[in-house]
Amino acid sequence: MQVTIIGGGSYQWAPNLITDLLGTPSLAGLHLVLEDIDPAPLEKMEALTRMADERLGSKATVETTTDQRRALRGADFVVVTISTGGFESMTVDLDVPARHGIHQSVGDSVGPGGINRSLRNVPVLVGIGRDMEECCPDAWLLNITNPMTALTRAVSRETRIKTVGLCHEVGNFSMDLAIAFGKAHTAVRPVVAGVNHFPVVCELDVDGADGLEMLREMVDDLGGLDALRPGPDREEAEPFSKADFAQRHLLKLTLLERFGAIPAAGDRHLAEFMPSVLTEESGWGETWGIELTPIARREKHQTEYVAEVDAVLSGASELKTWDSGELVAPVIDSLVTGERRELPLNLPNAGQVPDLPRDAVVEAMCVVDSDGMQGRDVARPPAPLAELLRRHAAVHELTVEAALNGDRELARAAFALDPLAGRGDWRDLDAMVDELLAGTAAWLPQMSSGAR
Repeated sequence: MQVTIIGGGSYQWAPNLITDLLGTPSLAGLHLVLEDIDPAPLEKMEALTRMADERLGSKATVETTTDQRRALRGADFVVVTISTGGFESMTVDLDVPARHGIHQSVGDSVGPGGINRSLRNVPVLVGIGRDMEECCPDAWLLNITNPMTALTRAVSRETRIKTVGLCHEVGNFSMDLAIAFGKAHTAVRPVVAGVNHFPVVCELDVDGADGLEMLREMVDDLGGLDALRPGPDREEAEPFSKADFAQRHLLKLTLLERFGAIPAAGDRHLAEFMPSVLTEESGWGETWGIELTPIARREKHQTEYVAEVDAVLSGASELKTWDSGELVAPVIDSLVTGERRELPLNLPNAGQVPDLPRDAVVEAMCVVDSDGMQGRDVARPPAPLAELLRRHAAVHELTVEAALNGDRELARAAFALDPLAGRGDWRDLDAMVDELLAGTAAWLPQMSSGAR
């Protein structure tokens, strides 16, 4: 069996994916192909793979290449973890909107940063899908690249390749909740209807009890939402306690109180879906406990990822071989062995979220086994959240169309419709869009002066 990782030189993603795959018994004898446009990290990732293989006894083989089509030939599964333009392009995504009064807590899913990132990533992902049609037409494409919804939608719309988006946010929330309430992770069973980074938990079973009601009671026991807000009078919570959980999930608990459902992604992601959260009055999210993530912090994290790999290869640090919590290896294992798993997946809407358009990519709890992947539930978010999701689904569709056709006016319409990007004066919006497209023109060939 062959698994190909496009972006296999990623210091952030590749080490976890490598050890997860090689630590999965059903994948013993795996042939792993690591592809990257930058050859520099591939030598280290190859050495890390050989070290993991020796430690885990997986009898794997490994190959590295900078040739995408070569990497895809013979693949059974293709994992995509890329960032077109890297930190250089992401700096534009964050800095230009900030100059126009729009501060983003992440900038990689929705809002001006998410749209601009989509415009440069959509053609690349569709290109991978089209190469797969020729080199490995029966393979699955497992996408962990953001903006996940728009990219997964583009590939599923434009190619015949089986495509799924995999994100750890719902799993992380479920684990966090289980720890806070002293339950096993398997005791937490959500019903989810939404899109990536805004997956709405409409129902929540926690060991047979109503988990949403448990969360409401927890907030009441802690003195209410106002007592959880950052400030000098707030007591420091014990790590992994209910108070710690509530303080870190203040925004989503507020949404639960207002709308009766709770989105299961980090608050810093949720904030960008709602322009009323990232405002000057809130200190750009500070009163919600949300911090902005500037490029300097991301560069610091990247330095740490590189240092971790170097330390493992030099023997100064132990290789981590435990389950990372990412979904790539479990999904492949279920497809190969037939073991039924229920996982949060991003797939074209086949009725699992009736409030969103058919074939729009939605995030919901799904069943994975040897027959493939299909939605487990049919779920409807509360009406206000459903309307918010519909608006974002429309933005995704406009963005994909603009990215594929190099249509600047459609791109401008996507920015205008997005709640965060389009909240200001339209003349200022037009100026911001022009600056974003100009600042990332090197990765937007379809948006050249000759295009619409």
